[in-house]
Amino acid sequence: MIDLHSHLLPGVDDGSRSVEQSVGVLRTMARQGVTAVCLTPHVVASRAAQGVPPAHDRAFLDLTAQAPPEVRLVRGAEVMLDRPLYAADAQPFTIGGSRYILVEFPRMIAEEAVRNALAILAGEGLVPLLAHPERYSSCSVEAARRWKAAGAKLQVDATTLLSPEPRGERARALVIAGLADIMAADNHGDTRSIATGAQALREHRGELQAELLSTTNPAAILADGELEPVPPLAIRATWGQRLRRLFEPRDP
Repeated sequence: MIDLHSHLLPGVDDGSRSVEQSVGVLRTMARQGVTAVCLTPHVVASRAAQGVPPAHDRAFLDLTAQAPPEVRLVRGAEVMLDRPLYAADAQPFTIGGSRYILVEFPRMIAEEAVRNALAILAGEGLVPLLAHPERYSSCSVEAARRWKAAGAKLQVDATTLLSPEPRGERARALVIAGLADIMAADNHGDTRSIATGAQALREHRGELQAELLSTTNPAAILADGELEPVPPLAIRATWGQRLRRLFEPRDP
């Protein structure tokens, strides 16, 4: 498996605080079958013209000196689009030097504003990879279709697929509709893992979807290639129903 969204570059944002913490997470990921991780620290578009912060370069050198060799480390960023972003400023932050760039928005942003910003990036020859679209209040299956028509790809958070909250319902709806392109853990130095989402899909007869979302399409991004379409996933009973049963209080 390949995880293209993580906050394991130590001490630079709200993710892992130390090399030791990051190394521990990477070792756990390696045991779960993760072979590559993209380090995507938070960056804001309004400061992208300043380039990669020197602190990020230092943290990368420190981490790679101790990281487990089983996990390939790739550099990127999660760019908050607080203003339009163009290719000249975006290129240092793409995933492994590819055309793909991981982007995010404030959670309450309007659907049209997301679409316009994604279209600008696509017009620059880049492929915006929209991080956790299920977090945005404007997200729906219909909105996701419009975002993809604007040139974007969609990354759902693997562990959110198991959430009983509305964002979990939205994440599952995207996978059920065949609109998600990859999964990622969005690990912040904690226990979140792409393996969790992959296993959940397999339990719902989604072996093909799990492979495409966690391995095939992330590998294509690293190779700067084209992504495979992910077929819709038919679910016998809604995940929401099952999850509500899990979280319902039980009689003593």
